[in-house]
Amino acid sequence: MVLFKKKRKETETDTVQENTRIWTKSFINIFIVHCVMCMGTFMGNSLIPKYADFLGASATVVGVVSGIFAVTALGVRPVAGPAIDYFKKDRLLSAALGVLTLAYIVYGCAGNITVVIIARLLQGVAMGFTGPLGLALASDILPRDKMASGIGVYSLGQAVSTAIGPLIGLKLAESVGYNMAFFIGAAVLGCSCGLSLCLHVEAPAKRERFKISLDKILAPEVIFLSVIMLFLGGAYACISSFIVIYGELCGVEDIALFFTVYAISLLVSRPFTGKISDKYGLDKTIVPGMLIFGLAFLLISFSRSLPMFLLASVFSAFGYGVCQPSIQTLCMQLVPSERRGAAGNTNYIGVDTGHLIMPTLAGMLVTHVQKSGGSEISGYTVMFWVMMIPIGIALAIFLLQRKKLLQRIK
Repeated sequence: MVLFKKKRKETETDTVQENTRIWTKSFINIFIVHCVMCMGTFMGNSLIPKYADFLGASATVVGVVSGIFAVTALGVRPVAGPAIDYFKKDRLLSAALGVLTLAYIVYGCAGNITVVIIARLLQGVAMGFTGPLGLALASDILPRDKMASGIGVYSLGQAVSTAIGPLIGLKLAESVGYNMAFFIGAAVLGCSCGLSLCLHVEAPAKRERFKISLDKILAPEVIFLSVIMLFLGGAYACISSFIVIYGELCGVEDIALFFTVYAISLLVSRPFTGKISDKYGLDKTIVPGMLIFGLAFLLISFSRSLPMFLLASVFSAFGYGVCQPSIQTLCMQLVPSERRGAAGNTNYIGVDTGHLIMPTLAGMLVTHVQKSGGSEISGYTVMFWVMMIPIGIALAIFLLQRKKLLQRIK
């Protein structure tokens, strides 16, 4: 077991090891913080759409509630990118986790949609920092020649939490109610905040005063990758927002196992694909991953039984679960280390925009199909068909930029 220890200076041996190995003390420490944070987040995230539905929201409103956190996440991006590259990343992470914990306390106090939306907006403020901060911290620790494998391993913390978190959250909601389940999630997030206080990284060199400028908010080198993540992340947001509701409409019990199988599949796929990416190139995993991700939506649209849903979750894991860390790795590789905050920020601007737009449009589509005489199930079926379109657009963009991208990496 690794203990968090405050060490201002690394020995020469540790420095050499940190340049050659993934599993250093520093990496294990940030990995633990990331795991606990994701656990608390996913415990609650699986409940938010279901709680909105429980409170009487329509499919359109459920989509709005699911994606509205991106409004504040995008709102803080102009500050987050410059701040991550200027201030100490470990203390920024602690502050962001404190805000995230507060958001889950507000969820626990919520008794109507308005308060849920307020909590969701507060959560967005925190998530505007936590994602790029964690990515930048991990990238600074990892050796460059093992970046793809390392980011894949780092993201396994999210995978493990995806396996356990939604299932725990839903079971807690059944046994103690939604509000108490959110309070328990807040307690887990509070633990991650406490653990983050034990992280210690060097402060970045400050050659000038802190200022907000476009080049510190966005990394032009990775904007097209951000656009790709808009479409891919937005499509996956429709799965995480509606799969539980859709599964229950189809009469499927234990639909939360979708996330468990998804996570188990990630545990298998990410280390394997990370090694392939390091050896043969990231494009060798991204293109097949997008094709498999598109097939996952086709499978979901035809799913009416638990085995079909679980098969679709495997395809989702080998699709989006492979593409996401690969594209994040590209973002980190295309910029110098002092600009990784801006690169991570640019990547998450795409993700946030996708989460803001896609679930809302998807919910509107479901409602439209219902009003046109279709059943609620048929509405969701059509929506999952349509979500293959943004994946096709993302694939087209990547293929058009593929040759230029490979030249830039070389």
